[in-house]
Amino acid sequence: MDQYWWLWLIPALPLAGSLVCGVLHFLTLKARRDDPNAAGPSGLASLVAAGAVGASFVIGVAGLLKITGSVTSIESGSWQWIRWSSEAVPISVAMQLDRLSSVMTLVITGVGFLIHVFAAGYMKGDAGFAKFFSYLNLFVALMLVLVLSSNMVGMFVGWEGVGLCSYLLIGFWYEKGWPAAAAQKAFVVNRIGDAFFLIGMFLVLTTLGSLDFSVINSHFPAAADDANVAGRLTLAALFLFGGACGKSAQLPLFVWLPDAMAGPTPVSALIHAATMVTSGIYMVIRLNPVFAISEGVLLFIGVIGAVTALIAGSTAICQRDIKKVLAYSTVSQLGYMFLGLGTGAWAAALFHLVTHAFFKALLFLGAGSVIHGMHEEQDMHRMGGLKRHMPKTFFTFVAGAAALSGLPLLSGFFSKDEILAHTFAHGGPYVLLWIVGIATAAMTAFYTWRMVALTFFGDERFDPNHVHPHESPMSMTAPLGVLAVLAVLGGVLGLPPVFHMTHMLKAWIEPVTAVGDSMLHAPHLSHSTEWVLLGLGAAIALGFAHLGFHAYKNGVATDEKLATKMPDATEFLGNAWGIDRAFDLAIVQPVKLCAFFIAVVIDQFAIDGAVNACGRMAVSAGNSLRRMANGSIASYGLWMGGAAATLLLIWMWVGA
Repeated sequence: MDQYWWLWLIPALPLAGSLVCGVLHFLTLKARRDDPNAAGPSGLASLVAAGAVGASFVIGVAGLLKITGSVTSIESGSWQWIRWSSEAVPISVAMQLDRLSSVMTLVITGVGFLIHVFAAGYMKGDAGFAKFFSYLNLFVALMLVLVLSSNMVGMFVGWEGVGLCSYLLIGFWYEKGWPAAAAQKAFVVNRIGDAFFLIGMFLVLTTLGSLDFSVINSHFPAAADDANVAGRLTLAALFLFGGACGKSAQLPLFVWLPDAMAGPTPVSALIHAATMVTSGIYMVIRLNPVFAISEGVLLFIGVIGAVTALIAGSTAICQRDIKKVLAYSTVSQLGYMFLGLGTGAWAAALFHLVTHAFFKALLFLGAGSVIHGMHEEQDMHRMGGLKRHMPKTFFTFVAGAAALSGLPLLSGFFSKDEILAHTFAHGGPYVLLWIVGIATAAMTAFYTWRMVALTFFGDERFDPNHVHPHESPMSMTAPLGVLAVLAVLGGVLGLPPVFHMTHMLKAWIEPVTAVGDSMLHAPHLSHSTEWVLLGLGAAIALGFAHLGFHAYKNGVATDEKLATKMPDATEFLGNAWGIDRAFDLAIVQPVKLCAFFIAVVIDQFAIDGAVNACGRMAVSAGNSLRRMANGSIASYGLWMGGAAATLLLIWMWVGA
């Protein structure tokens, strides 16, 4: 394999951009210390950051052109990083661009570039403008390390790095209080998943002797014939999936993601659409032979994905915050992707990942445009009638909503229905998962068009004396237009077999998934069954989109009626089935109580108390001895005589 050193530039350019933006931030702070009204050089940060990500996108395209045809992978030069013994295979660091990582690279840098452009307008005037872009570039750089690394150690560096950056970005406006708490929650919950990921890594290493992806794949499918190896790898797959549940927000570790809305809206778009939350799906596809070794593990993944999709989809129906609707929608759509992985439909899951990046980034940025035009208002009950005030945002937002709800011939329609078709084709217990998926699809169409109706239609429910809605500037609406085109046309990447056209994405990543595919027996559907499933999906999407829109196009009366007639159910769904509260009662509060006991009772009272008591005893003894040295000859003689008598008695006792 030829060495392509310039692959290092793909993550290195955003990393350099992050450093430059950090310098610009400190120079701005210095300028403001001398003159509080000084603008400083922070305005250059958006150009530097967007330029760095855009350049990485161009290099990614160049790399993609290199791996067409018979060449399926290119690799940079590597350098040895870790060697723990002379006999062991060392861990090397290298950037590898293959059919899978090329797709992820273009999604991360392409969508990331548009988000950077949008953020330039959205964050204009913020005191931490340059610092924000420094964090944003660092996030992209580490996500690229995650997907381009040639082994699991490099992947884990990126895995941990995006967790750190999410903490910095979610808590960017930490002075408000609650963003800092949300950032801490995201960081802690992700550490739980990361611990599972580490255990899975160690099991893979001790079982196969390497963490290099090419070496791992070379052991399959022969590894499935050894019961001991298969058993250890099954356990490794479960632990690795636990790590994926943390990063990709699956039950029970999804509770951090809705709270991540505390960050600026471009952060929500970047985390929820194209980067961090997709890392779990990428990891499972990358290690597809490890997961394909056990059908039980795949079924478990499918069950978790389906249940997560159902819980989050039903919760989104009862949200009033426009960003919370999209947050729970993201959790639900990630559940769909894991449902696809649970059937071994690696390409279908990746296809939905790509289309979801297009329409969810569009919807988050569209929501950001609405919030910007509404002077930071996020409550949909206080919106309404914005269509005439924000026409560009409206049309692009509707395109994203149509794709998310799976309206026929749009990107979400094809990617969602491919996952459902694979699930239905497996039969057996997967039929129940298919039913859950169908129910979730109906909920998705309903809450999506409820959101559109409450935001853009009906009477204006805001105070016109204090809120003056307006269209966002071109720097914010231009990325919306590009994403709207991608959301509408993205389905061409994976047209179903009944269209008698090549599934481009499946054919493209086949060299990466070939080993896993060879270990599974993928069922096939007849064309007539596929047409029926496509028709059913279209009917459900259209029917429930119509129902959701018409129920809310005239205002919030439907929500008020439901809250009056079914208050318990509304509260139950609005609070994500009480899972977050259950976490708080069963885990968070006991841990806090235990921490208080250790910190106060054991540390301060027992340990510090004992140490302080010894100190006080020493001081008291010293004071007593000091009082004995009072300068009196009679007193000294008395002590000397007493000591001599004591020694004499001891001598007599010992002698006797």
